[in-house]
Amino acid sequence: MSSFEIIGGKKLHGEITPQGAKNEALQVICACLLTPGKVTIHNIPDIRDVNKLIGLLESLGVTVTRPAPSTCTFEAGDIDFAYLGTKDFRDKVGSLRGSIMILGPMLARYGKGFVYIPGGDKIGRRRLDTHFIGLQKLGANFVYHQQEQLFSVTAPELTGTYMLLDEASVTGTANIVMAAVMAKGTTTIFNAACEPYVSQLCSMLVSMGAKIQGIGSNLLTITGVEKLSGCEHRLLSDMIEVGSFIGLAAMTGSEITIKNVNYHQLGLIPDVFKRMGIKMEKRDDDLFIPAQEHYEVETFMDGSIMTIADAPWPGFTPDLISIVLVIAIQAKGSVLIHQKMFESRLFFVDKLIDMGARIILCDPHRATVIGLDHQYLLRGIRMSSPDIRAGVALLIAALSAEGKSIIDNIEQIDRGYQQIDLRLQKLGADIRRTDS
Repeated sequence: MSSFEIIGGKKLHGEITPQGAKNEALQVICACLLTPGKVTIHNIPDIRDVNKLIGLLESLGVTVTRPAPSTCTFEAGDIDFAYLGTKDFRDKVGSLRGSIMILGPMLARYGKGFVYIPGGDKIGRRRLDTHFIGLQKLGANFVYHQQEQLFSVTAPELTGTYMLLDEASVTGTANIVMAAVMAKGTTTIFNAACEPYVSQLCSMLVSMGAKIQGIGSNLLTITGVEKLSGCEHRLLSDMIEVGSFIGLAAMTGSEITIKNVNYHQLGLIPDVFKRMGIKMEKRDDDLFIPAQEHYEVETFMDGSIMTIADAPWPGFTPDLISIVLVIAIQAKGSVLIHQKMFESRLFFVDKLIDMGARIILCDPHRATVIGLDHQYLLRGIRMSSPDIRAGVALLIAALSAEGKSIIDNIEQIDRGYQQIDLRLQKLGADIRRTDS
C-alpha cells in the first residue's frame, strides 16, 4: 500500500494541464465493442480505473495498441464469451463500476451478456435500476443467479421504444444509448443525462454511423442502424481536475494557470467557485487563478447563508462537492454544503475537523463550514483516502496545512488522477510517494 507524505504551507506557482476526462473515457472505451472496425481514442488518462477497463477489454479479446502514450487503438473482432464466466472476469468487474457499460454494446452487437455487481467508490448506495429498466424496455431479459450474484442477460432482438428515465443517470444513459444505436426502429429517451461526457459519447457514435438527435439535451431520439464503423475521437479535458486545481490554488494562496480547460464545457463550475470568492481569468482556453490571501463567500441576495448543492447537469457536478467543501475551510464567511446524491460522501469531514477545520456535519447529506479566513492554518495529520474525490480534497487540505501530513490508501486517488504527485511537484509542492 502506498502513501503520500506532504509538507504543507508552501506557495505553488506555474502551469498545469488537466488529463483527459476519466468519466468520458470509461464510456467511449466501452463503445469500441459496438464495431469490429478500428477505433482510435486520443488524450486517454493514465489512471487505474481507465487502465483496468482497457485490460478488461483485452481479456475479452479486443486488440489494443498504443501508438502514443495517451492514444489507444481498439479493434473488437471476436469476443471470448467463455471469459465472461471466469473468476478473473468477476474480479475485474468487481473492482470497477464503469465495467457495467460493456453490457449495452454487447447486447446491441451480440444479443447477450453477463453482469456481476460492479465495484467503485464506497460513497453510498449506487443502484443500477436505470440501466436495467432501460435495457429491458429495449427488449433485454435479465435472469439473476443469486448464488453467483450474476445477471445473465439476453436480447435476441432490441427494438426501439419511448422511455422516461427514473433518474438522469450518466452511466445509465450511456448504456442505454449504446444499446439503442443498433436497435430496430426509433428510441426516444426523456430525462437523459446531458453531461458533456454523454454528449461526447453521442458525437463519437454519430461519427461511427449512428443516428442521434438532441445531443446535449435531456431528450435523445435514436434511429437504429444495422452496423457501426470505426472512428477517431479525442477526450475533453477532465472538468473535475479543472475544479480541483482551482480549489488547490485558492487553499494554498497560489498563482496557477490551468491549461486547455475546454471552458465552454465547464457549465456552472467557474460560477460556483466565483461564489466562493475565488478570482479567475479566462485567457483563450486557459484559466488563470491569481494568488489570493483572502476570499470571501457570497451570501444570497437576502443576506442568508450561501448554499452549494449538487444537481444533475447542467447543475453543479457532485464530483466537485468535496473540493468546494475543503476550500470553504479557509474562506471568509460560512457556507452550507448539500450533497444530495450519495449519503456517504461527506463522511471524510472528520479528518478535516482533526486538522482544525470548523465544520458541523448536520446529517449524511449536509455540512456547514465556518471559514477560518486564513487566520489559522490547518495542521498536518495522518489520514486515509476513502474515495477518489475525498482523497484529492484531503490532499488539497494537506498542501495548505502547517507541518507534515500523511495520506494512506492513495490507490483511491490514483484511480482518478494521473501522476498527481509528479505534476504537483512541478508546481513546487513538497509531496512524495512512499510504499509501506
